[in-house]
Amino acid sequence: MKIIAFAATSHSKSINKRLVEYAASLLTKVNVEILDLNNYELPLYSQDKEEELGHPKLAKAFLAKIAESDGVIISFAEHNGSYTVAYKNIFDWCSRIEPKVFQNKPMVLLATSPGSMGASTVLAAAIQSAPYFDGIVKASLSIPSFFDNFDNEKQQLTHQELDEKLRDAVSHLNHLK
Repeated sequence: MKIIAFAATSHSKSINKRLVEYAASLLTKVNVEILDLNNYELPLYSQDKEEELGHPKLAKAFLAKIAESDGVIISFAEHNGSYTVAYKNIFDWCSRIEPKVFQNKPMVLLATSPGSMGASTVLAAAIQSAPYFDGIVKASLSIPSFFDNFDNEKQQLTHQELDEKLRDAVSHLNHLK
């Protein structure tokens, strides 16, 4: 069984990348491939660009990663209460190729931020929209105040209750087959 996981951001030092890597490390019965959105950088989507370029190979490759997987973990960074440009752009390109972007895959959706809201606004938007794009949300979790709740040296959550909730969330992907 194979899970893909990624942070929905292009920031090289993203706290959402650290969270998704930690979440992936909690899976015990699966192979996890962690993707980096920087490897799928495309021109900003527009109908004009689509007419000019067609469907870019990188968007097709991203969709292929989803298709080849048995499940998906995404940790969403929040920019001004919404998705990052990096995520929204690859998503928009992919949705033009395959409107059901998530291809009936079970998903665990996460989010974190330095603040007390834990990127909960973007997480709520992702949870609400995923079914429209054929995503099956099995669990979701927002981690508030990342720097207060995550040990950078040990690369793990230090808040026991949040760690238990994260373990429970990702456990839904251990039992897919």
